This record gives sequence, structure tokens and C-alpha cells, in this order.
Amino acid sequence: MRLVDPVRIGPRTLPSRVLFGPHATNSSADRGLGDVEHYRARAAGGAGVIVTEIASVTPDDHPYEYAPLAATCVDGWAAVATACASALVLAGLGHAGSQSAARGVLRAPSSVADPATRAVPRPLSLAEIDLVVQAFATAARAAVEAGCGGVEIAAGQYSLLRQFRSALSTPTPDDRVLVDVLRAVREAVPEAWVGVRLCVDELAPWAGITLAPSLGTVDRVADLVDHVVPVRGSAMSVGATRPDAHTPSGFMTEACRAVRGVVAGRCAVVLAGSIVDPADAQAALDDGVADLVEMTRAQLADPSLVSTLRAGRTPRPCVLTNQECRVRDVRNPRIGCTVEPGVVPGPIVPSDVSMAALRTAGDDEVVVVGAGPAGLEAARTLALGGRAVRLVERDDEPGGLLRVIAGLPGRHRFARLADWYVDELARLGVSMQLGAVGPDRADVVATGALDADRPGVSVLAVLRGTPVEGPVVVDDPLGDGAAVALAEHLAPRHAVALVTPDQVAGKQLADVVAANVRLQRAGVDRVLEHRVVERHPDHVVVADVVTGHRHTIAGMLVDAGPRRPGAHPSAIGDALAPRTVTAAVREGRRAAEEILRAG
Repeated sequence: MRLVDPVRIGPRTLPSRVLFGPHATNSSADRGLGDVEHYRARAAGGAGVIVTEIASVTPDDHPYEYAPLAATCVDGWAAVATACASALVLAGLGHAGSQSAARGVLRAPSSVADPATRAVPRPLSLAEIDLVVQAFATAARAAVEAGCGGVEIAAGQYSLLRQFRSALSTPTPDDRVLVDVLRAVREAVPEAWVGVRLCVDELAPWAGITLAPSLGTVDRVADLVDHVVPVRGSAMSVGATRPDAHTPSGFMTEACRAVRGVVAGRCAVVLAGSIVDPADAQAALDDGVADLVEMTRAQLADPSLVSTLRAGRTPRPCVLTNQECRVRDVRNPRIGCTVEPGVVPGPIVPSDVSMAALRTAGDDEVVVVGAGPAGLEAARTLALGGRAVRLVERDDEPGGLLRVIAGLPGRHRFARLADWYVDELARLGVSMQLGAVGPDRADVVATGALDADRPGVSVLAVLRGTPVEGPVVVDDPLGDGAAVALAEHLAPRHAVALVTPDQVAGKQLADVVAANVRLQRAGVDRVLEHRVVERHPDHVVVADVVTGHRHTIAGMLVDAGPRRPGAHPSAIGDALAPRTVTAAVREGRRAAEEILRAG
């Protein structure tokens, strides 16, 4: 039972046991299904099952700005089915209920206010429930007629079907509507594949769905579906389904094991839950936890995940930061990835092309100075494009800030990314000079930023070993993850105050709620809506951003503000201006692509 081997389930043979799950892409401008290339790249990379972005089955349901509508997805489904013919393509279908955007009247099982937004929905009548059931069946029939191999019904975190089962959203919870939908869909597409993404734990045991009763629901639906994906979370825990690296991978393992025991072979069971490492996926298969493994974020980081594994290489690792792949927010960003700038359409050259055969794109050696994220990505892209590359780094180890920030809580996977780059560059024949000063001629300069010329110790200085004594004041004017992570890092040994001008700490974080919970549990004093106005060796003076009232906080100042750019006029990455890892990697690839085009 190898992860990357073909597998026969029922009458179908899947090219691998890897599933690319449904996720918001924010790429649909007209409520159709956007970015066919997004799915094509994963099918070409060996995914066995591809589930498209969840489409609303009724036009009054509009869960986020660019959410697809099933009635306008037919052409998109057909295009994806054609582009991904090697995989089993399933159309994601759902209804967000009270978690839809407040455009008109929200529909839900009852008038219980949504626990997240406090919006009060209008209860669905019995006749309206019947219409919703038929809407699922109609959408399923349209998807299969468009060429999809089947559908996956959303009954997970963002779903009306979960709300019918939960006392958090209705005083009379039961699974009858879910069963009715699955039965109607099965009758509408009797020969197609039908899956269900089912919430089995809302993480609210005082009233929400819990595992034991959910096993009864699983038993009732197992004969109606071809696969079930146990998931967790509700409107009260939006970060629970796809948390960041603070949560260990495989958090749904035991629930999945219990579900598989109940279905007893009647349908396939899919393990979800931040499975991003192939070894963890294979271990779950070996241990009998699941039949298939969802590795969505892993395939955002490396579209060719399965084919890379088949070739005996290590895929680009997902770092589980949620900086770019969690796009369901008010800013309406498009889907992205922290470490893979080319989420669509994939790598510049196919991963199975011989690099030696490509070394005809230019005779001159390309020199890249700086082995941080920007320089590493530039060197790799240049080598993939056929250029001979020399990478020069002043430190004794490549990786730059990737290795430094890996010392922070929830950031440990950045060290894996640095190790992956080193292995990739060695495979591609890149010459690497460590502990060396950059030469006079450099084609790409990525030497990093400089510490700011302000009083206080920088975050990087602390991580690199600068002694910290007594209480600490972390100044966070940016609201990003560095200050929050450092506060978490120092809290077990020091009294920490985190000063921010925002109403919450870590305002820019995707997991801002979870981050503030961690800070509170760690005992960090969050000094909100304040800014540092005076800096002294053993204390700071802060001012309320609204009233201007000042007071003093004792402690050593750690500066989490922006760093200074380097002096080179044509630099990239932090050497040009302070930026995130995501921006640095993208800039490294862009610089390399410009050289390849010119060459």
C-alpha cells in the first residue's frame, strides 16, 4: 500500500493515494470555476483525486467574495475534467448556511445567531429544505454530465449540512438533511463517485458535534458514498481545519481510525489534518488509518509531489504558515504559497527533465551572492533553466534567515526548507562557496537587510544569541509574526510585554485568534493600542494611540520593527527592502527568470 502507487477502489483505478482537496482560491470573477491550470499542475504531478473548489448549490449562498456558483461552473468543470484526465476529478458542492456572506437574508436550520458573526439567519422551511436537497442533486448531475468523475459534498466546517447536525446552530440537531442530500445525490448520479467531507468534532463539547455520535452518522451514510473525509471545526474554530505549524500534523488520525473501523470497507476513508510530509502519509497507510491521504497544502508547495517522490527525490516542503494559502478573508487575496511562487502553473521546466541536457541556455556562469531565501530560489531557478550557477555566501551555512527564524515557535519547518534548497542545488550542480566574500561581478545580489539604526536589540540578534536578562519589552509596530513568535519564545524564561498600535497582537497573522490565545496562556502582557515613544536601556515609555496618555514599562527593549535595506542598487530580497519570506522567494524567481529570458 504505497502512497504513490496506483490503487483500485471499487470499479476505479486511481493513479495514487494522494488527494488534492477543496480550498478557496478566490480566482472566480464571475462565480465560475477559475484557474484550470491550478488543477492541471497537480494532476500532472500525480495526484490520484482532485476535488475542485466548493461551489454553492443555490444562488443565494455566497460564502466569500469570489466563491463559485454551481449553476455557472459547468464550463469550468468540463475544462478541469479534460485537463486532469489522469486523475479522478470530483466537483466540490456545498452550501454555507449561516456562514455565508451577509448579502440579503442568511438561510440556516434555525434563527440561532451565527457564533462567529452574530448574524441572525432566517430558518429554512421544510419546503425550502427540500429545494436545497434537490439543488445538491441538480448540481451533482450537471458536474457529472460536464465530465467530472463525481462529486464531494461539503458537510464540514463551512457548511449548512454541519449546522443541521449541531446544537451550536439549531436546538433540534440531527443528520436527516445530510442523509437526504447524499441519498438524492446518489440517485441523481448512480454510476458516479460520491464523497462527503464530514465534520466529526466541532471542538465545542458543551454543545457541538463530537466524535462518538458522529460515528453513528458515519454508519448511516457509509453505504451512500464512495469516500468520507473526517474533519473538525465550526464557525467558532475557523483555524482548526487547517492550522499552522503550532499544531502537530496528523491531528485527525485517531478520529480517522475510528471512522474507518465503522465503515468496515463499505467506502474509502481519507485522512486529512495537515498531512504535508510524505513519510507521515505513508505511515498512516501502513498503520491502517486510511485508504487515501489528503495532502492539499503539500501540493501547493510542490505541484509535482507524487512524481517527485516516484523519482526518488524530496518534494519542496510546506512550512505550514498559512501566510498565502488561507485566502478566505476580507482582503480577498488569490491562492498562493509561502514557499512556491509559481502555484500556477508549476515549475519552469518539468521535474523529470535531465538538467544536464538543459545546459545550453547560456555559456557564462551566473553568480548569485547571498544564500538566503531570495538567493537560493534564484540559484535553483537559474539551474533549472539550464545555466551554470555559482552561489556565494559569507556565512558558513546556507539558508540565511530561514535557519534563524526556524528557532521561533511554529517556524521550525523553515529549517527543512533551507535543507531542501541545499539538496536541490547540489542535485542541479550549483557550485556553492561558503564563508566567502562576494566577487566584484554578481548577476544577482541577495545579501539581506541590516539591523535598524534604532535603540534596542533586534529580534534577529536575540535569536542569534544576544543575552537577554530580566523583563523584556517587545516593540511590534508591524503587527506581523516575528514579534508574536519572539514573545512566545521568551515567555517561559522572562516577563514579556508586547507593545502594538493595533487592537490585537499579530494583526497581520492568518491565525491571529490562535496567536492571541497562545500569548495569553504564556502570560505575555499585550499592551494594545500603544506605541513606544521613548527608548531607554532598562525601560520604555509608551503612549496610547488614541488619547496620547503615557506610561513607563520596565524591561529590556527588543525591536521588532523593520530592518534597513542594503546599499547595493540592484539587489533583491531584504537587501532591496525588508519583506516576508514569501516576497523574497518570489523576487528570487523573478530575477532568475529575467536572466533566463535575456540569455
